[in-house]
Amino acid sequence: MVKDGDGMLNKDAVQGNKRKPTLIMEQNKPGFTKSEHKIYNYINENKDAVIYNSLTELSEASGVAEATVLRFFRKLGFKGFQDFKFLLAQEQIMVPNHDNDRTIVEKIRSHIVQAVNDSAEMVDLDVLNQCVDIIDDSQDVVIIGVGSSGIACEDMHNRLMRIGKHAEVLTDPHFQVMRASTMTEDTVVIAVSLSGSTKDVYDTVEIAKANGAKVIALTNYVKSPLTRLSDYVLLSSVKESPLDNGTLVSKISQLYLIDLICTGLTMKNVDRAKQIKMKISENAANKLY
Repeated sequence: MVKDGDGMLNKDAVQGNKRKPTLIMEQNKPGFTKSEHKIYNYINENKDAVIYNSLTELSEASGVAEATVLRFFRKLGFKGFQDFKFLLAQEQIMVPNHDNDRTIVEKIRSHIVQAVNDSAEMVDLDVLNQCVDIIDDSQDVVIIGVGSSGIACEDMHNRLMRIGKHAEVLTDPHFQVMRASTMTEDTVVIAVSLSGSTKDVYDTVEIAKANGAKVIALTNYVKSPLTRLSDYVLLSSVKESPLDNGTLVSKISQLYLIDLICTGLTMKNVDRAKQIKMKISENAANKLY
């Protein structure tokens, strides 16, 4: 067993032995500090929940500072919390599942309906109306997201275009940083990130905020690095396991919030939206046989 200077397993030992995260914690438990014991106890008692937590949520739930939590996982040999969650999720799927009697069709339908219902309960109408107003008033709207969330961004761009609202969508992290560097107080950034912990999105928003831009976050977590920087937060309610990134259910929760915003903008500009939709329909008709 290979240890580092703190007496913890080093990264090579963890990766080389492919040990379960719970076993790694157990083996290193005698050397935990008081704060590390708090983290250990919370994880041990909430394994199913932890794989859906953000770093901020885990920090608050265990009563330990974020930096201490991150240091805890690195001392155990993990790259960070996401690395730990990924391996913990792999370990959890080995636990017998008694939900196998339901068909795939039933499960997916149930999850989708639940996602929309739960997201509807999470929506703050006052915040939604404020978001609609500032997007409507701005001539410089930029939508950002990466990976699976980038697909939702593209859909939002499409929806806004169909009602005559100009917006720019950026899903490349390098382009996002360049664009953020030129933003002003007149810019509205719509940042889409299910976890709220996507570093590329966070880095872009940080630059945008420094330049005075307003930020709207579409995310699943009340407390995350992204929400700390955002002026407005619209919450959906689907939490992904690290093994389920990019699922249809998570996309639907994001598209639900996008639909609310776009519908709100349409209602504020009914006549113009109708005219734009009519023009688009007439011109697009030539693309059909």
